[in-house]
Amino acid sequence: MLSSLLKNLFISHAWAYRAARITALVLLAWWLMGAPNLLAQYGLIPEWPRTDFSRHSVPMREIVSGGPGKDGIPAIDKPDFLKVSESPRWLDDSEPVIALIIGNQAKAYPLQILIWHEIVNDSLAGVPVAVTFCPLCNASVVYDRRLKGRVLDFGTTGRLRHSDLVMYDRQTESWWQQFIGEGIVGAYTGEKLTMLPSRIMSWADFRVGWPEGRVLSKDTGFYRQYGSNPYQGYDDVRQTPFMLGKKADTRLPPMERVAVVK
Repeated sequence: MLSSLLKNLFISHAWAYRAARITALVLLAWWLMGAPNLLAQYGLIPEWPRTDFSRHSVPMREIVSGGPGKDGIPAIDKPDFLKVSESPRWLDDSEPVIALIIGNQAKAYPLQILIWHEIVNDSLAGVPVAVTFCPLCNASVVYDRRLKGRVLDFGTTGRLRHSDLVMYDRQTESWWQQFIGEGIVGAYTGEKLTMLPSRIMSWADFRVGWPEGRVLSKDTGFYRQYGSNPYQGYDDVRQTPFMLGKKADTRLPPMERVAVVK
């Protein structure tokens, strides 16, 4: 009788163990396939209580964490500038800068600063602008921050879509695709920001072309190792794109730099 009881106990425990494994696998599959979407849809992501996740124009599964959390990569909201004539010693002639010219005013935003912050909320010639740079896809785009009579301020979500920065506006906490300036999650889903002409050029060329211009200062209010590259080696032309989420186009090497003309 004792041996029979032990046998039944063993069998019952074996089945319980198998049932627990099956349950765990089912829960894992549910999480990978649908849980993030459900959590987002019902606003259960603690970082984003104000984001309307019921509205989105892209599958939520395409938006993935890049590591840092909300504002883990801090935008610059109170930028300080130096006169070009002051010739900052920390800028070499070949240093790449984002050049923004509106009317007769010009500003330069060194990539050695943008690579650590990705967004600068600024204004030039009375136009509120968002100067953005995604280090993972080497995309520098400047947008007018005005939308339907409202001036927006932007921050980083800490998330990526197709290896591109996903921004958010602090007014509604809608999420925006940096590369195209389109709202993809939240109240501003489907809205588009106005892109402003800008270019990447050397600091030497900017200094010669706009001697009365200004350049973003390293006094950002944050301590960062400006001048060093936190993505060292990533821009190797043979490198695999980080969290691309789809098969890379094979017509060019994955990290080949291209110029877009619109």
